[in-house]
Amino acid sequence: MSTTLTKPADVKRTWYILDAAGQPLGRVAAKAAHILRGKHKPTFTPNVDCGDHVIIINCDKAVLTGKKLEQKKYYWHTGWIGGLKSISYKDMMSKQADRAMMIAVEGMLPSNTLGRNQLKRLRTYKGAEHNQSAQKPVVYEY
Repeated sequence: MSTTLTKPADVKRTWYILDAAGQPLGRVAAKAAHILRGKHKPTFTPNVDCGDHVIIINCDKAVLTGKKLEQKKYYWHTGWIGGLKSISYKDMMSKQADRAMMIAVEGMLPSNTLGRNQLKRLRTYKGAEHNQSAQKPVVYEY
């Protein structure tokens, strides 16, 4: 049995919409990473960027299960001495819910050039409106 390998020129990209309203943040992020990588396609090749575009709407209505909303924190470093910063997910979900979704998806993609290019095809929005109606996105059912 032979294996067919997808060439970058043969990749056809479509646009998908994921609705995060009432869904756990991690489940939506995992599904988005799955689509961005192209693992839902029968022509998936690990070393080729064969994924699709993903639009995530209603990020502010995504839920965190358990006590994560009160206990979980996001840490980052500014690069300066003593520059460790943190924000609780309660504040992040109220002010920057789209950023929280972007961080979750980024952690599920590979940490290389392929993952950085795949992350560029992700759009996250707090509300139900998005700017990509001209691309005729399809609602992804999962």
